[in-house]
Amino acid sequence: MYLVESKGGAIVCMLFSLFFLGTWPAIMNLLERRGRLLQHTYLYYSITNLMAAVIIAFSFGEIGKSTPESPNFLTQLSQDHWPSVMFAMAGGVALSIGNLSTQYAWAFVGLSVVEVISSSLIVVIGTIMNYFLDNKINRAEILFPGVGCFLIAVCLGSAVHSSNSADNKAKLKNLSNDCQLKTVDTGSSTTKEEEFPNNGAKDLENGNAPSEKAKAGTAAFLIELENRRSIKVFGKSTLIGLAITFFAGFSFSLFSPAINLATNDQWHTLKKGVPKLIVYTAFFWFSVSCFVLAIILNVTFLYRPVLNLPKSTLKAYVNDWNGRGWAFLAGLLCGFGNGLQFMGGQAAGYAAADAVQALPLVSTFWGIVIFKEYRKSSRRTYILLTSMLSMFIVAVGVLMASSGHRK
Repeated sequence: MYLVESKGGAIVCMLFSLFFLGTWPAIMNLLERRGRLLQHTYLYYSITNLMAAVIIAFSFGEIGKSTPESPNFLTQLSQDHWPSVMFAMAGGVALSIGNLSTQYAWAFVGLSVVEVISSSLIVVIGTIMNYFLDNKINRAEILFPGVGCFLIAVCLGSAVHSSNSADNKAKLKNLSNDCQLKTVDTGSSTTKEEEFPNNGAKDLENGNAPSEKAKAGTAAFLIELENRRSIKVFGKSTLIGLAITFFAGFSFSLFSPAINLATNDQWHTLKKGVPKLIVYTAFFWFSVSCFVLAIILNVTFLYRPVLNLPKSTLKAYVNDWNGRGWAFLAGLLCGFGNGLQFMGGQAAGYAAADAVQALPLVSTFWGIVIFKEYRKSSRRTYILLTSMLSMFIVAVGVLMASSGHRK
């Protein structure tokens, strides 16, 4: 079994995890904006997310000789450590509920704000829990100021959302005189749509939109996006999105402490002589429970959808090739990102590993570059956005600096 033992190795794991965990939400959001049903996307994502855990378990978990103190992955599968397995699976349930919730929240309040609020809640709640579970191996005088920076980032993220929403409302009130307005039914509410000279509804994100496409940041762009995406949000309160986001954040905050308990047995639930669960076995069972719950919920949502999404069937899901490869990639990135976070946390403390929750730095980058979320926004929005990102940069540096060393 291969273990990350050095502080430097743990930080490398965290940095790769940060990039992977910040990128997969952008891919999922991109597919929703292109009109792919969330149920279809999440089912494919769930398959490769589990696949990543299996790959990690059979590679890193099988390297080297198995010893009584540090058994390999396959050896541990036959050992009696079900209390720890239950903690790991509980963490998988928490992650699955949180991930599923964010799929719907992105449509209402945007990728950047959802990731900021949910990630910050993970740090504020989960990091404090991990600090005490890890027997305070992280430096409190550094760790808790970092947690404070994340808390400030939550407030700034909410302010960015509020300011950007006001900007969008102002844009929609001042529609271009070059466009003819007509009333259409978006499926969730009656809104105004701009009729364009070249009305071919092609993807703006993949670069094959018509030559006279709406410019990013304009009211026309917002309306085109609304007509194309799978979740219709015009006419709905953004409080729905914020409520879903905070619920997801609280759910997310439990999965890392659950893995911590599974791998370190702080509550002494294992029988005498039974070795602690290695991180790869814990991650495997974590991913299995995440997969099972995701399949159950998403198959249910195929036939009983929420938020006015259209109904679907298993046959339609199997035949839906639109963006299937991207959904597979998102699952792999999330799986490897979580695995690397846990590998780094086992070496340097799970509280310090929560630095990967600065993933909004990556998600916001994709949101700006791909989705053009803040094009033509007000100066106030840009100032708040810059302040939010700066606070995250400070926070991730401080949390990584608090890394300890597990004995």
